Amino acid sequence: MRALSRKLLVSVFGIVTVAVGSVVSLPTAYAACGAVSCFVTIGSQQQVPQSGLLTMNFIYSYTPMNLPSGSTGLIAEADQIGRRIIPNHHNERSTYTNSFALDFNYGVTDRFGLQVTLPYMTRRHEHYHVHEGENEDLSRFSDKGIGDIRVMAKYNVLASLKNMLVFGVGTELPTGDYRQTDNLGGVLEPAGQLGRGQFGLVGTMYQSYEILPHRLNQFVFASYRHTFKNNDGYQFGDEYIVNGGFNLVTLPWLVFTAQVNYRYMTHDSLSASIGSGPILDHGIPNTGSSWFGAAPGVLFNIGDTWQAYFYAQVPLYRDANNNLAQATSYTFGVTKYFQLFTPGA
Repeated sequence: MRALSRKLLVSVFGIVTVAVGSVVSLPTAYAACGAVSCFVTIGSQQQVPQSGLLTMNFIYSYTPMNLPSGSTGLIAEADQIGRRIIPNHHNERSTYTNSFALDFNYGVTDRFGLQVTLPYMTRRHEHYHVHEGENEDLSRFSDKGIGDIRVMAKYNVLASLKNMLVFGVGTELPTGDYRQTDNLGGVLEPAGQLGRGQFGLVGTMYQSYEILPHRLNQFVFASYRHTFKNNDGYQFGDEYIVNGGFNLVTLPWLVFTAQVNYRYMTHDSLSASIGSGPILDHGIPNTGSSWFGAAPGVLFNIGDTWQAYFYAQVPLYRDANNNLAQATSYTFGVTKYFQLFTPGA
């Protein structure tokens, strides 16, 4: 078990998708405001545990969103109930998300594993309604509850002492609320809800290599998410994530980690009219984004079956089409390993 724990340390990373995401508090009904969560890589999430081993992660992330330099915060309103898109209708101020996730990762065999991520979020958001170019009606929204549950199947195609290459495929279930109302009584647009209101498809790849055995480890993680159009005619844009970095074991119980993170999201779309036009599928202005940053971290190995970790995710480049973008974010977590049965016993 000690050798396994050390190997897991050395390969510390896996992605936290949090669609477990947080609760964005969209101030005014139907705003095109959006929300995101931290997406650092935590290796114990992405690996395939040995047969009979259950890895359980408890992960907390704090994700503030503000306006990047040069952004106006003036964005479109996406009214999925009235099926309308109104340009330049909201002036964004801020969004704060707290994400709590329980992640279970079980080795069915030494190569094949199953993963389930259960998210719970809280979110606060503020923006102004804009009338004739002036800010009016400061709108505040807050919510909390379960998000969309993710279920993954993973297979390790390259299992050796130094190498690991894991491919995963799965789905996000529409378990989160997507028709919550704001303080004015209107239904909050899907981009700010806890859930997306429809099934999603997810594909992942996790690779790691021990450059110096039990000392220095390199990793790469990539993922893709596609969500189908929900019953309100709203479809979230596709999400692409690529992370890479290194883990350095300094003491048997202390690992320093560093990674770079890149996320690209395409425009959301809505079956709606613009002005007095017909109802068609339109891309929603001010959605979609690019984000690049660094995430230094530290991991503590506590005995043979516990780990604790902390990451700070710092933006280096942000482009959110005048919308709010993820600011410096923080992730804390604890990993516990359970040997449910011994193979061959």
